[in-house]
Amino acid sequence: MSTLTIAGLRVEVAGKEVLKGFDLSMQSGEVHVIMGPNGSGKSTLAHALSGRPGYKVLDGSVKIDGVEILDLSPTERARHGLFLAMQHPMEVPGVRPIDLLLAAGADQHDLRERMTLEAQSVELRTEVLDRFVNVDLSGGERKRAEMVQLAILRPKFAMLDEIDSGLDVDALGAVARRLSLATSEWNCGVLAITHFRRLLQELTPTMIHVVTDGRVVATGGPELADVLERDGYEPFRPVNS
Repeated sequence: MSTLTIAGLRVEVAGKEVLKGFDLSMQSGEVHVIMGPNGSGKSTLAHALSGRPGYKVLDGSVKIDGVEILDLSPTERARHGLFLAMQHPMEVPGVRPIDLLLAAGADQHDLRERMTLEAQSVELRTEVLDRFVNVDLSGGERKRAEMVQLAILRPKFAMLDEIDSGLDVDALGAVARRLSLATSEWNCGVLAITHFRRLLQELTPTMIHVVTDGRVVATGGPELADVLERDGYEPFRPVNS
């Protein structure tokens, strides 16, 4: 059993403090969903955890199995079991998916065959595996391709920054089914950032966390999505905002 613990995380972006004491703890095999209004700090959390330049950590701790990852490079964080699926996966001209996976430490044994099987499982055209990473791919194809990377690398925790953004119903279903299977297949913990309840219709959450003004202000089970659907975020906003 692995654990991801975020405690008192404060992060500054362009001179402004965005995360103001963010706390969250989860275990492998769980699905935790982060929801909140625009500007509440959801994507900042993903970028800060992955080590993106320009996101200055002012205070706090992020540990995987007791190992502080904020002191590590992005590559080392990934090797300790953290995977980031970006909202807008970038093109990497000149690099094929298999090269990317090998650089990330994937097992070479039957790698191409495993990639093909994973592509088929998310209904991704296998010829995409011979192209450069994300070049000339639709948004849905890029998200499906990230699920292939996830399945090959088998991280302890997968952090998804609006994985449902720009997906049609078929693509969302394929992505959500692969994520759900990952939680049982190798006990992957899923931390999903989303604006939309439709992801939760495909991926059943263990816990939902509402974030406003850079903090978790409410935590509950799947029923919390019904409250958000009915009342929106206004009841969760700080009194002085």
